[in-house]
Amino acid sequence: MSDATEQPKKEKFAPKEPVALNPPKDDIIDRDYLAKCNGTNDGYPTLVAIKGDVFDVSGKETYAPGKGYHVFAGKEPNRALGLSSLKPEDCISDFSELSDKEKQVLNDWHTFFSKRYNIVGRLPSEGANL
Repeated sequence: MSDATEQPKKEKFAPKEPVALNPPKDDIIDRDYLAKCNGTNDGYPTLVAIKGDVFDVSGKETYAPGKGYHVFAGKEPNRALGLSSLKPEDCISDFSELSDKEKQVLNDWHTFFSKRYNIVGRLPSEGANL
């Protein structure tokens, strides 16, 4: 039986407060630039890439130097996200060795980020020459 006052089902990974996001951008962001966007260089945004999409996490305290998720800033930490790891050595792009379950965790992180942060560009494919 359904109750008339039942709340609508919450969308998976939706933020508590709705976030107004800009349309995703397709601009190519090279990995050298991404590396400078780690929250320690004045004049640069704080960026985190997941599966090629680059998210602007500027202003989020958790990605600031000395904070828990700073290890992800300026990187594409696909492997670490899939493993739920905060180890710097896991913060690499290659996630080919993750299990199917770990790849789903990575996909869930991508969904989580895409509902909270603007996509400001894309990384070139690994090994692409720009």
